[in-house]
Amino acid sequence: MNDQTNITVYWTTLTYRNWNLHLSATNEGLCYVGSPDQPLQQLADWVHARFPGSRLIREDEKLKRYVDEIIEYLEGKRVKFTMPLDFRGTPFQLAVWNALSDIPYGQTKSYSDIAERIRKPAAVRAVGAAIGANPVLITVPCHRVIGKNGALTGYRGGMEMKTKLLDLEKATLPEKR
Repeated sequence: MNDQTNITVYWTTLTYRNWNLHLSATNEGLCYVGSPDQPLQQLADWVHARFPGSRLIREDEKLKRYVDEIIEYLEGKRVKFTMPLDFRGTPFQLAVWNALSDIPYGQTKSYSDIAERIRKPAAVRAVGAAIGANPVLITVPCHRVIGKNGALTGYRGGMEMKTKLLDLEKATLPEKR
């Protein structure tokens, strides 16, 4: 893992319709997308836990590319993200988050599907915990994970956000355009 001291973490607030989301990035890429309408302190606490000794600086222009891609997605104009990501976690978390990134736009998978995908079929609960720790909502699409019975399950961004993201993807599937 890279030395995490003396890292500058940049942040901005993305405002889209009635949502305000705090975003942060390092020089390596996007590292955090917050839940809607949460206080800046949530982002600050997250950054200081993951990047001890780092500086947190507001830099709207530096994060513009991330804001633009997420807004394009929210407007139904983007189905795949091209931005660099700098998500850090355990090897297990990284395997789960990479598996989430492979779920196609407009499709859903179950926790069991993700456990199978990473070749840990008995680790369904651990998969759920790793999904809950996903630091980059929307861009690493944990909203596409549902219960085995098809029911919507928990989401760090809240159930309203999860429902809206899934509905957006169903309504804007490329074949429906």
